[in-house]
Amino acid sequence: MLTMEQVIAIIGPTAVGKTKVGIDLAKHLSTEIISGDSMLIYRGMNIGTAKPDIAERSGIRHHLIDIRGANDEYCVVDFQKMAGELIYRINSQQHIPILVGGTGLYVKSLLEGFKFSPIAGSDQLRNRLTELVKVHGNEYLHNMLAKVEPVVAARLHPNDQRRIIRALEIHFTGEDVPNEAKSSELIYDAVVIGLTMDRQKLYDRINQRVDLMIRSGLVEEVDALLKTGVSPGAQSMQGIGYKEIVLYLQGKVELPAAIDKIKQATRNFAKRQLTWYRKMPYTCWVDVDNYKNHATLMEYIYNHIAGKFNRE
Repeated sequence: MLTMEQVIAIIGPTAVGKTKVGIDLAKHLSTEIISGDSMLIYRGMNIGTAKPDIAERSGIRHHLIDIRGANDEYCVVDFQKMAGELIYRINSQQHIPILVGGTGLYVKSLLEGFKFSPIAGSDQLRNRLTELVKVHGNEYLHNMLAKVEPVVAARLHPNDQRRIIRALEIHFTGEDVPNEAKSSELIYDAVVIGLTMDRQKLYDRINQRVDLMIRSGLVEEVDALLKTGVSPGAQSMQGIGYKEIVLYLQGKVELPAAIDKIKQATRNFAKRQLTWYRKMPYTCWVDVDNYKNHATLMEYIYNHIAGKFNRE
């Protein structure tokens, strides 16, 4: 009888504490971590992504971090393939990997086994969209995308014409659109832990994190990336924190305004993450505010996982 591969997923909005929970859990289970964050893949992008440094990783092996240059492309299909292979390998070594997620589409497509269509893009549609940009401008096209794919539009800068056109192509032609099962059935034997907390407390943590990023050298990090040849239009530079600082370095906004935009965009992103994750009915939601300290939170999570996988 075939058995399903096993995985543990830690999901939740940005700044809720997924990284620490994942690392502590990996220590307890003597296992490895697979990053489910689309920004942690880029080398040289550490501060703005809140990437755990070597000390923070505490000797735990992390996968899908620093696997691409900042000018490189990467998509959900790449992630799905690589993460799936890692789960298989780690399971074969009698361990259950921990997926620490931040990108909802990545996590959901992996756990539910989305199938992606290879249909080619439409040259006619692409040409029509390009003409619309010439006539009406980038903002017009970005607003068009926002009406049909608001989550995707929120991720893209209005001036990122190439990716906005690509996203509209995908929407209207069906290319790379996942065939999502209505039942949201898991293809893995999985425990999915969703971390949440009081909304205002989360927003305060986000604001404090952004301030820390600035003090830690986010501006200098972005400046160094640009000086080494990373394009302001690169996929990586469309991430929250990077696109705003690029505008500041280009003299288009003042630094306080850029910081405020980062905070607002991150708070909005956290709301979108929660909306996405709420579509995953198999998630066990854990309100971290209900636990007097981190140790009691981890005890609950340990026990929940042990009950699922019959471990002590």
